[in-house]
Amino acid sequence: MRGEPHAELRDRREDGHPLHHLVWRLGPGVRVCSSAVLGGGIGPRAWILNAQVPGGYPRLDPDRHLAEIAAAEGLTGPGAGLMTAADVAAYTTCHDDGVTATVTTGLGVRGWAAAPDTAAPETATPGPAVRAPHRPGTVNIVLTLPAALSDAALINAVATATEAKVQALLDAGLDCSGTPTDAVCVAAPEPGPDGGEPFAGPRSTWGARIARAVHTAVLAGARPAR
Repeated sequence: MRGEPHAELRDRREDGHPLHHLVWRLGPGVRVCSSAVLGGGIGPRAWILNAQVPGGYPRLDPDRHLAEIAAAEGLTGPGAGLMTAADVAAYTTCHDDGVTATVTTGLGVRGWAAAPDTAAPETATPGPAVRAPHRPGTVNIVLTLPAALSDAALINAVATATEAKVQALLDAGLDCSGTPTDAVCVAAPEPGPDGGEPFAGPRSTWGARIARAVHTAVLAGARPAR
């Protein structure tokens, strides 16, 4: 990556709603591993977009919606797009020795990943289901780092980021592992003949930096939700 890509905060209006989105212009030679609704998977990506939408999002084509926002920003080529009803302007970020984690934290719809089938999505905690009023919720994590990672390490980086997110939520005093729609993007240079760094677990060099950066950024965003 030429220099460190950084998040640009942009604003727009849709149907009378003032909204924000974050844009990363990655440039050539970068690939992304992500669970994004647009451009998910592993592959070359020129940009990442994290777009705020109104609560009670009515559209059934989020991938097309994100592509429209990207086009309005002049973004071209393949990209990855995430979506959240959380306030994107309240994003948090942390830098750790080359790794940058940028997080938008919406925890209105939070619970545990493993929950009974009968649990209501809004309060899916072990035990009786109690339906609460709908509130927007998604934790989106975007990571950028200067080191090329192998395919396995990219996937490992997503797992490490998720572990660090859960640790941060618990450290913030929240009884949950996240929300049902959390997403992660990891952007790193395309590997050369050596195949890239083979590991990104929490005790590896780059994985440890990823974990610390994500933990700090998620903790900063989660504390107001207590």
